[in-house]
Amino acid sequence: MAAEKALALVVRATDWSETSRICTLWTREFGKVRVLAKGGRRLKSSFEVALDLLTVCSIVLLRKTSGALDLLTEAVIVERFGRLRSDLAALNAGYYVAELLADWTHDYDPHPVLFDEARATLQTLGAVSGTVGLRLARFELVLLRELGYQPALEQCIVCGADVAGQRLAFSAAQGGVLCEQCQSGQRDRLSLSGPAWQVLRELTDSADAWQKTRPSEVRQEVRRFLGQYVTYLMGRRPRLLPYLES
Repeated sequence: MAAEKALALVVRATDWSETSRICTLWTREFGKVRVLAKGGRRLKSSFEVALDLLTVCSIVLLRKTSGALDLLTEAVIVERFGRLRSDLAALNAGYYVAELLADWTHDYDPHPVLFDEARATLQTLGAVSGTVGLRLARFELVLLRELGYQPALEQCIVCGADVAGQRLAFSAAQGGVLCEQCQSGQRDRLSLSGPAWQVLRELTDSADAWQKTRPSEVRQEVRRFLGQYVTYLMGRRPRLLPYLES
């Protein structure tokens, strides 16, 4: 087996034995990988604290072909996000990012853009006050796009009509906004205000749109919208969702 190198974000870690750990890593090169870190629990482990949750590390692993866990042979810290520990809202948002990457993506399905977005999100959370909800919303929209679930916001998902200026609703089942004429036939429709619709469009199109100041009621609606859409697509409510702030 040839050793392979990758840049990884630690999204889950559990004790496996008295000396070893099993970790879920989200790598830029390979997507999600599950690895066995032998000796990872020892006080003088060669991995040190590189396998702490929400740490970016440079790794070397041996890929298995039989469905077994890959073997992690090296992990060196590249970046830690210490400011998250001083801001509970930011820390919960970081854990939410890790949960979505760990539970909603497939093994060995790389998305370099998504890795970069997750890392950029963690760099921002806790560093810029008052932006947790919108920064997280930008990450969610990039995640949805990369996984093929980007919400259709420009035209009615049913009839294709332009929805600008209309009283809007959104259907999670259809994956897009509904014009006034098409709303009655969709039992799962969720009302969507014009300001929240505009913010969602801006967050989808611009990497910096989260930096703009928004009214609290709009931030709350965007948070509620994305929470319900992600919940529908995953088939369950993410565990960290109730702890997120707008």
